[in-house]
Amino acid sequence: MDFAQETADRIAENGRNEKLCAAAHEFLKESVGPKYSYNFTWLGRPIIQYPQDMVVMQELIFRLQPDLIVETGIAHGGSLIFSAAMIELNRACGGSDGLVVGIDIDIRAHNRQAIEAHPMARRIKMIEGSSVAPDVVKQVHDLARGKKKVLVCLDSMHTHDHVMAELEAYADLTTVGSYCVVFDTLIEDMPADAYPERPWGPGNNPKSALRLWLKSHPEFVIDEAMHNKSLITVARDGFLKRIK
Repeated sequence: MDFAQETADRIAENGRNEKLCAAAHEFLKESVGPKYSYNFTWLGRPIIQYPQDMVVMQELIFRLQPDLIVETGIAHGGSLIFSAAMIELNRACGGSDGLVVGIDIDIRAHNRQAIEAHPMARRIKMIEGSSVAPDVVKQVHDLARGKKKVLVCLDSMHTHDHVMAELEAYADLTTVGSYCVVFDTLIEDMPADAYPERPWGPGNNPKSALRLWLKSHPEFVIDEAMHNKSLITVARDGFLKRIK
């Protein structure tokens, strides 16, 4: 048996390991309050992600070789810089030459300045406005026209209704074999008081939205291997692979 198959078998077994999965969940639950995910940067910009998800996304971007990555939610810009850096590395390895488009309702001036001054800026386009506003959606669809491999990442407002609207707006840009990644599905499995200052919580979050949305979109399936690989992830059940 080759190493790739051994890895696939091990990942599947880890997903069935109740003790290991429970330990990972306990870590996630305890890490939300102290804002563990706020501790990291990518090439100098705060990324607000778990390192395990960053590694999985790196693997995904290298495997897919996307020529466009669509991201909703910019914040400090770390995720945009990360995706742009992965495309830059892909290109250096002889792979695709791509662009990252980021959408945010409020791109603060100091964040915009830092992103635009970054060496990866040439691979980034930012759009300010609501990710579900018709004019913004049209701009993104126009940018996606003619692209061969498109990866979509949804990570802005985490309420059920907003994520449903984003899925309707952008999931269809995902090319067959690629993914629409819905972040922060972990909210569904956190205590009800985990986000006291936020409008989301159990029953009103990205996972509740994607579960409903998937019922009428059989062209997408949950790739369980993606969350079983890392176990410590904010996107359990959120790696939606387009199969047709």
